[in-house]
Amino acid sequence: MDCLDVCYKKIGQIPVHLNVYAPLNLEAQSPYPRFPAVVYFHGGGLTVGNRTSWWPAWLEARMVAAGFVFISADYRLLPNCSVHEIIDDIKDLFVFLSQDNLCFKTESGCLFGINPNSLAVAGSSAGGMCAYLAAIHASPKPIAVLGMYAMGGNVLTSQSLTPKTEVFYRGRELLDLEEFAEFLYPKSKSLPTITDSPLAYWPTSHPTRPGWWKNPRMALARLYLQLGVILDYCTGQHEPSLSARLRPLLDTTADPLALQEAMKTHIPPEHHAIFPQLNVTEQFPPTFLCHGSEDGAVSVEESHHMHFLLKRAGVSVQLLVIEGANHSLDYVPNAEELYSSHFDEMAAFLIKLLKG
Repeated sequence: MDCLDVCYKKIGQIPVHLNVYAPLNLEAQSPYPRFPAVVYFHGGGLTVGNRTSWWPAWLEARMVAAGFVFISADYRLLPNCSVHEIIDDIKDLFVFLSQDNLCFKTESGCLFGINPNSLAVAGSSAGGMCAYLAAIHASPKPIAVLGMYAMGGNVLTSQSLTPKTEVFYRGRELLDLEEFAEFLYPKSKSLPTITDSPLAYWPTSHPTRPGWWKNPRMALARLYLQLGVILDYCTGQHEPSLSARLRPLLDTTADPLALQEAMKTHIPPEHHAIFPQLNVTEQFPPTFLCHGSEDGAVSVEESHHMHFLLKRAGVSVQLLVIEGANHSLDYVPNAEELYSSHFDEMAAFLIKLLKG
């Protein structure tokens, strides 16, 4: 299958890429057809990954088979940028895709384009948060959202704000800060801009870290959660620390909505745009949320909260909680065998809306 690598913007001299997968049976289409498309954002805690990381083979296969273009896009990564810059990348991506003269060419010479009025967004984990942000900020506005165990449904929680002294993330060890000094503020501000950080693992024969991450960026989101300061890196507000400002409010109420409203008044207005949960209105596109009940990285409560907010706003929304499933449920070796009916359900949601 053709995979076209395309630069959709430059940050100074740094190109930012997307991959384009053409629909099946493209040769049988009329000359230069324009197709609906699904734009996918990769996971990685907003700190690591690229357009091929944690690849959703199940979703890509179903979308191209249904006659749609599938697109996977890179975006800037924390910590030397903030989510404000990631939003800029998302907005620029949609401007690029909406160009009247945008044309892709396969290796066999087939030309095709994108219908900018028929774009859906999807993402897993941190990519789910990017999908939410596209639904809020992108123009043209996506017509559907698929969030797979998405971050951003509710980040105003103890998971984000409380420093951890015991194992808390999928049973994995606490991290040694000395190993990550360059990624901690203020040193992190000196890091170069990066939009592509491939996954890398030590071999299973490694004497001390068999099969563990080799790229230190793969542990950064867990590191910032461990320190209770991930919102400082998301907003770029370290001095004074936004996390330290919000942390005392955790003890004021156990009600997620009341806590959200209380914290909103303490978040500077210029940062409201980066929090999906603070930007839910009736204009939000129809949404499908999928989450594993036993997710140890992004709590299923994040999707429950987003589902509540969308439903309250009158948005068409579905929530599928898969019992017993953990984070990255669609990447387990037998995912298609376990979850094919759920994959079909999510694909059908996108297909219905993309076909109009």
